[in-house]
Formats: sequence, C-alpha cells, structure tokens
Amino acid sequence: MDSSRSLEYVLSMQGGDDDVSYAKNSYGPAAALASSKTMLTSAIDSIKLTKGGSSLIKIADLGCAVGDNTFSTVDTVIEALSRKVTVSDGKSDQPEPELEVFFSDLPSNDFNTLFRSLEDKVNSSSHKYFAAGVPGSFYGRLFPKGELHVVVTTSALQWLSQVPEKVMEKGSKTWNKGRAWIQGAEGEVVEAYAEQSDKDLVQFLKCRKEEIVEGGVLFMLMGGRPSGLVSQVSDHDSRLRHLFTILMDQAWQDLVDEGLIEEEKRDGFNIPVYLRSTEEIASAVDRSGGFRIEKMEVLKIADPMNAKQQELKDPESYGLAMANSVQAGLKPMVEAYLGPDLTCKLFKQYAIRAAANKECLKNNSFYYMIAVSAIRV
Repeated sequence: MDSSRSLEYVLSMQGGDDDVSYAKNSYGPAAALASSKTMLTSAIDSIKLTKGGSSLIKIADLGCAVGDNTFSTVDTVIEALSRKVTVSDGKSDQPEPELEVFFSDLPSNDFNTLFRSLEDKVNSSSHKYFAAGVPGSFYGRLFPKGELHVVVTTSALQWLSQVPEKVMEKGSKTWNKGRAWIQGAEGEVVEAYAEQSDKDLVQFLKCRKEEIVEGGVLFMLMGGRPSGLVSQVSDHDSRLRHLFTILMDQAWQDLVDEGLIEEEKRDGFNIPVYLRSTEEIASAVDRSGGFRIEKMEVLKIADPMNAKQQELKDPESYGLAMANSVQAGLKPMVEAYLGPDLTCKLFKQYAIRAAANKECLKNNSFYYMIAVSAIRV
C-alpha cells in the first residue's frame, strides 16, 4: 500500500448517508465526544475574551469528517464561546464578536454532504456563524499565522499521515506479514508505527503553534491507551481486536485462500492507525513548544456496539452491523487498494466472520480515548 502523499486522497470516512456511511455509523466517536463535552467546555472557559476585544472569533474543526458529530462538536464550542462572551464584559454598547468556523479535512472527505446539511444546521442554531471548508492534511499548515482562537480535533489524530515506509519494505523485520494492523505484530513493526506517530504529532503541534493566537485553545480527542500500557488494545474483549485485527485478518485470509489475491497483496495493506499513550502525547507537546497542557484525561468508553447485541437478535444482522461499522472508516482506503469488487467481497467475508464469532456476540467491551486541552503560550 502506497505510503506517500497519495494516502491523503484515499483516506477518508465513507461519505454519503447510506447504511455503510460514516454519518450512519459514527456512534463510537459520538460516545467519546459526549464523554469529553465537559472538558471541552471547560477548555473554552479558559480563553480570555471580552466583547470589546476581537470582533471576529475563528474556530477550526480539523479532521471534521461528516455527519451529526461534526456539528455537535462545533455547537459545543459555539455555545461555550457565546456564554463566555456574554458574561465576560458588561458593556452593553459593544456588539458580540462574530463567529467563523472552518471545517477542515483531507480532500477525499465528503464535503458535498457536509455542506448540503450545513445551512439547516446553522439556521437551527441559536448562535449563527459563518462557515468555510478547508481541504488539506492537518499534518501541514492550513491557516495563516495567529489566525485561530479555538482548534478542535476529535477522533482523527490516531490516523497517521502515512503507513511507515519501513513497514512497506518486503522481507524486512518491519514487513507486517499476515496482518492489517499492528496489534500482535512484531516489535519492529510497532516501533516503526510509534516513530511515525511521534513525527506526525510533533508536526501537527508545530503547525498549530503557528496558527493559534496566544491564549487560544487546542482541544484534542484521539484514540489512545492509558499510561504504561504497551499493547495497542488494552481490553482483551475490545472490539478493536475484531475491527482491526482478528476479523479483518481473517477476511483478508479468506481472499487469499479463495485465490482472489496473492499473500503479498494482503501483506501490503496496513491500516495507518496508532493509539498513543499519555506519555507519548505529553512528550510531543513538550518538545513542540508553544502549548501548555491544562488537562489530559483518559476516557474509558463503553462500546456502543454492545447495545447492538441486544437490539439485533440474530447473528447475521449483528455481523452485517459490524461490517457496516468497519466500512464506515476503512472502505475508501480498501477500495483504492483492491478495487470495488474485491472490496465488496472482503467486507462480506468480514460480516460472515463477525456473525460466527461468539466473542463478538456475547462479550461487552470498551475502548480508550484520550482528551487533551492545551493553551497556546
């Protein structure tokens, strides 16, 4: 799988609003966002704003994706800012600052669906704002210096800028043979991902350091793991084991066994996700400079798919729900690698494997997210 900039043009959540779309399957990120809402609101409260200050407050949602979560994040920020401005200055002759929101994601994001629903969302909001789209990678500069007051990124920073180049070296110790992800992989493979992750996060922070005004807020919510944990997946029953490892690897092997692809083709596909530890995040912030961490919290999220076990009584329906969920995050990237026909076959096999897996059907699980609020200093 190509590890170059071309990943920017195939890495996206599944667009549209059908059964496999991210808009219809983003209940996991929604649960994480709900758990971090209080922390996000508190972060906004730390900004020093008055009615007599800036006439325009600029907000950016980086890795915005598409769907209700996108607008829920922005609504939380807008509401908190509006309350803060209202109580921060008693001068009634000063107008409240206007608000501008930048929705940013990779060029492959479904901005059409996002902006089709934007007008209704803004009109139904109690606080109006101007909006614009900014396509591009948040691992590079997106805005002029000192442009932004609030930057949020939710459920996006666990995605790397590329598959580590070392992992694409066939026959090397870092060649991730037989796996689509790094859970259970050789130590050299995991280390290659860790190095890429560190490089990416430092670059992300250095870019935001330039773009955020002093006193501004950076709020990051990303898939992660608790302090001291080496394994990417902390919970033995975590559904990540099934989404990214057990079931995914089985589905790829099915294609190999049926003679549809060669082993080398399977081994060349790697999911560019790394779950950082709290230590890794703190270290990157410290080395990047420009930010002071106000709070960092590990959130233990009950997997929303647990409820599906009760809602969907037959295994086939549950397997299909699992396959829809994983397609929402991976289908565009897989389709660019395999083409539409084999991609359809892969996820059909995934659904079959999920329906037959007793662990999936019976065990409740959780996963970890890490929320970080930082002030630009």
